[in-house]
Amino acid sequence: MKYLIQGGELANGSKVDLMIDKGVIVEVGSNLSVDGAETIDATGMKVLPGLVDLHTHLREPGREDSETVLTGSKAAIAGGFTAISAMANTTPVADTAGVVEQVFRLGQEAGLCDVFPVGAVTQGLAGEQLAEIGAMANSAAKVRIFSDDGKCVFDPLIMRRALEYVKTFNGIIAQHAQEPRLTVDAQMNEGIISSELGLKGWPAIAEEAIIARDILLAEHVGSRLHICHLTTAGGVDLVRWAKSRGVNVTAEVTPHHLLLTDEMVVGYDAVYKVNPPLRTLKDVDALRTGLADGTIDIVATDHAPHPSEDKDCEWQAAAFGMLGLETALSVVVKTMVETKLMGWEDLVDRMSITPAKIAGYLNHGQEFKPGAVANLIIVDPSAKKRVDRNKMASKSRNTPYHDMELPAQVTHTFFNGKLVHSLEGITE
Repeated sequence: MKYLIQGGELANGSKVDLMIDKGVIVEVGSNLSVDGAETIDATGMKVLPGLVDLHTHLREPGREDSETVLTGSKAAIAGGFTAISAMANTTPVADTAGVVEQVFRLGQEAGLCDVFPVGAVTQGLAGEQLAEIGAMANSAAKVRIFSDDGKCVFDPLIMRRALEYVKTFNGIIAQHAQEPRLTVDAQMNEGIISSELGLKGWPAIAEEAIIARDILLAEHVGSRLHICHLTTAGGVDLVRWAKSRGVNVTAEVTPHHLLLTDEMVVGYDAVYKVNPPLRTLKDVDALRTGLADGTIDIVATDHAPHPSEDKDCEWQAAAFGMLGLETALSVVVKTMVETKLMGWEDLVDRMSITPAKIAGYLNHGQEFKPGAVANLIIVDPSAKKRVDRNKMASKSRNTPYHDMELPAQVTHTFFNGKLVHSLEGITE
């Protein structure tokens, strides 16, 4: 199928026509025309590289009641993502070549976006013995990112060994920074509000202590470290310090930590229960500044679906996590673009180009030029959409943005040159 996208605006504001055929961009110019092509009028729209998420929970295998690779892929393309990274905390854990290859194959069968498995660092996420890192790296899935996300690799010796192991093939250890001894039974950010609500506090230092330790380990080993879902002002300072020293560290922030604060917890609505927790306005401001100045490299969703019975219950019993794929772009536009902290070029860098570079996803985050794989999206920047949890593509409904009006909307998503998402319906 041939497609002609006419009159779209790139992130830098220039107008362009794009011709897509046989999965790739074949022509870039102005006033293009061709017989037999499906024409899309993109006047007033942004035409951008497909988004890339390095932190997605798809739950399959084991918790298909929450999400599957297929439903997660549908949520991804609705949000403009053409590549997602499936975290390892499945059942069984993705700590062997067999499990990561299963997830990789399910992604290929879905065929809506690239699904790249993330391998576990330790067996069963227990933090005691290294997982089959080499076997996963050499598998058909060619895993390059390893994380025990949901749990911290708390043993410094195990963390050092993991960093040394992945260095041999330029892999990455993505750390969930949470000192377990400081967060036993923790329910929300430690502060005035946790005291008022009578909920066990989760101190910022529990995150920052691990970040500091791992920066020093990464520097010592000379390996690549990635900090997952950074949430504190102190954490931003630590990453900034590490980069000033030349440490090979990257960091991500989630959309919800850019927008929401611990004040949301006052009503005890478990939709706001997330790991790491929502922090203070001071932390949110520091995260926004860090993302704007490049200290924080990327935005990652930490998309964490849960069935209603795991969220519609008392706070202490509820699961941690919230949906993110379908609303991430809009939240970043609201918090970073509309506030003029970043422009659209910065957004594309943080949500497409840089995450693709970090992970080595070669066909994503690419410049529009002849021969490039057509992984791209069309966005209506002027749209205002009220979020409805009952109309989401995800199998779960635990979005914190229900009934909130958010800016910008993905109108079309192309994956490998195929139109996989459209507000007007799919024509292929």
